[in-house]
Formats: sequence, structure tokens, C-alpha cells
Amino acid sequence: MGTGPKEVTMKSIKRETMSKQVVDQIIELLTSGQLHPGDKLPTEAELTDKLFVSRPVLREALSSLETMGMIQRKTREGTFFSNKIGSKPFSIMLALSAGDIPAVMEARMSLELGLVTMAAEKITDSQLEQLAEILRATALSKQGYVGLDKEFHRTIAYSANNPILEGIIDPLLNMFDEIEKQIPTVDRDHRATMQEHQAIFEALQQHNPLAAHSAMYHHLNHVRSKVLKSLG
Repeated sequence: MGTGPKEVTMKSIKRETMSKQVVDQIIELLTSGQLHPGDKLPTEAELTDKLFVSRPVLREALSSLETMGMIQRKTREGTFFSNKIGSKPFSIMLALSAGDIPAVMEARMSLELGLVTMAAEKITDSQLEQLAEILRATALSKQGYVGLDKEFHRTIAYSANNPILEGIIDPLLNMFDEIEKQIPTVDRDHRATMQEHQAIFEALQQHNPLAAHSAMYHHLNHVRSKVLKSLG
């Protein structure tokens, strides 16, 4: 983590959509490499001077960045870029697409198919044991296994050990849960879920990315078909 503000260069801001432009300029400090995760931002006085904006405009932009989890404000210390960008930016984007169920399903498939192939290469014995325990618990919970189902997928996603994607999977799985709650006619086939999860698990045990991808596709495509069929 940086110990103090670094000298940075920034563009002046036009009058229109000032707050949004300030947000873009501050994010550009990261994308341009002038500052890094964990670094301290210049003071409010320095930012208003560099950006030629009023303090209220700057504070509105900083509040937006804080809501998105991009920055953290520390009393008497200053404002810092987050060390790890969390799920809020993706959650906001996902919320705007909540009504487009086919798109949500496709997004989940695209993300998890990539994650499971990476997980097959990186998964540890400890993580495999976690999955085995989830499978055992799921076998005993023929009715209330929805939470276990989500935990199975989350564990695989985190086994890919990619901090960029970790902030995306949780809101996507949570959104899918909400979709299922709103469609009471979705048929939850416990036996099929167990069989499909077992196939995924065995592919991960073998550290076989192609088999893991195939098993996950079969499972998620089955889920997608059930959800879309329930929509009519």
C-alpha cells in the first residue's frame, strides 16, 4: 500500500456532467498506472484545483466511487483506492439487467464455464474436500438444498483463484436465486442436480479442464432450459 499521495497529472473538466467526468478522471488514475490499488488519492483541495471543479461536485463524485467500492475514506488519513475492487460495480450493472432473464442466464454460463476450467487447473485438495462435503450435505437435503447448490458453484468459482472474477460471481449467483424465487414453477430435480454436480466434481478431481467444462455446460444448460421453459 502506498504511504502517501503521489504527484499526478489530470485533465480539466468541462461544465456538463461534471460529477461523471470527475469519476472517470479519478478511475483513469488507476487505468493509466499513475496510482495503484491501495494508494492514497490527492487531497480534496488538490483534486478541486487540478480538475477545476467545485468541492460539492468533487464530493458527489467521491460518494459515487465509494458506493461502487472503488475508494475507501479513512478518518484523519484521507481517501484511498481499494486494494481489491469488490462486487458493487457489477451488482449495479446486473440490477439494470434484472428483467432480461435469458441474458442473466447466458452471463452466468459464460462466466462459470471459464471459471470451472481454471478451477480444474488450480483447485487444491482442501477445496476438493469442501466440494465433497457440500455434495454429502446436498444428498441429505432433498428439499432445502438451494443454498448448498449456490455454495457448490461459489466454491468452484473461488477455486479459480482470480480476484477480478471473484467480485462478479456472487452477485450473479444471488441474482439467479432471485429469479428462481420469482418463478415458482421451476422444477428443482434433486437427483439430476446431484448427478450433474458429481460429474463436475469428478472432473475437478482429475484436474481435467475439458471434462470440467463439458460437465458444467451440461449442468447449466439443463438449468437454463428449465428456467426458460417455466417462463413460457
